Amino acid sequence: MCRHTQTSPTLRSGLAADLASRRSAETRRLVLSQRRLPGPLPPGLARWFPALEVLDVSGTGLAALGSELLSLPRLHTLLAKNNRLGGPGSLPKGLAEAPLLGRSLRVLNLSGNRFAELPAALLGLRGLQSLSLGSNRLHSIPPEIQELRSLEFLYLGGNFITSIPPELASLPSLSYLVLCDNKIQSVPPQLAQLHSLRSLSLHNNLLTYLPREILNLVHLEELSLRGNPLVVRFVRDLTYNPPSLQELAGRTIKSRNVSYTPGDLPGNLLRYLHLASNCPNPKCGGVYFDSCVRQIKFVDFCGKYRLPLMHYLCSPECSSPCSSASQSSTSQSESDSEDEAIVAAHRMQKVLLG
Repeated sequence: MCRHTQTSPTLRSGLAADLASRRSAETRRLVLSQRRLPGPLPPGLARWFPALEVLDVSGTGLAALGSELLSLPRLHTLLAKNNRLGGPGSLPKGLAEAPLLGRSLRVLNLSGNRFAELPAALLGLRGLQSLSLGSNRLHSIPPEIQELRSLEFLYLGGNFITSIPPELASLPSLSYLVLCDNKIQSVPPQLAQLHSLRSLSLHNNLLTYLPREILNLVHLEELSLRGNPLVVRFVRDLTYNPPSLQELAGRTIKSRNVSYTPGDLPGNLLRYLHLASNCPNPKCGGVYFDSCVRQIKFVDFCGKYRLPLMHYLCSPECSSPCSSASQSSTSQSESDSEDEAIVAAHRMQKVLLG
């Protein structure tokens, strides 16, 4: 313990001397992630780098940021990932009321720290556009999150969150919401009010259903659901009933192009033959009527849909050319899955509604 108290001042003074030697009125980006910081940000940082806009102190072992942070008038991005922040005094007092930083800060990344709750001081940073608190120890999202009216990106994945507050729907500019790898059991229907939402990541939670209102998110481009009981249940419940003799006969007539005239068959059989659906597998060429194989394909690739899509085949032996979509994201499967997402929108809604 004595050795630590003797060396810490030395390390601190060494860091200050290093930063002082690099002082510049024009430096806008400062990265300190390659070294250990024994304490808070050193006094003088704002004086040495008055134009600083981006500060990266990720992976430095910081347990507190310190009051010097409040003196950086132009700072708009603070990256402090993978540190020891989260205890009392981790954030400087008066952070929310800081006249300069409160207005300038736009991006704050505190992922990989030890926060057990979302700090109240952060909720006063009304200019924040991006907030990341992934891989912390959060158990809830406070309703006051609605105060961050400028927020466009919110990352809270990898925590212990059990519910989503309806107040989250009051963020008018929110476009990207990441809540994956938590313990969330339901989605409030109010989220349908997030009209700017383009990406919603909910994979690896405890969801068993989605509210119908989720379909009102007309600008949603990406929805990730894998690893939820919702998806597992679809896979478990899929069954296949063998076709009847009537269907087998109808399949034979259609697939072999057996010729017939309206006078050859009763009216009910003619109507039945008109109900034939083509198998989506281009290598098959078969048809089905009432009996088909329901198959879930997981479309999961960046920038597109990440959804469990319902796929209909004429028999269990008829493999789809896209059936590996759940195992890989090759360019071919992505292209096929994109086509199906467009063609089978109504089937997608069935799966979403559960």
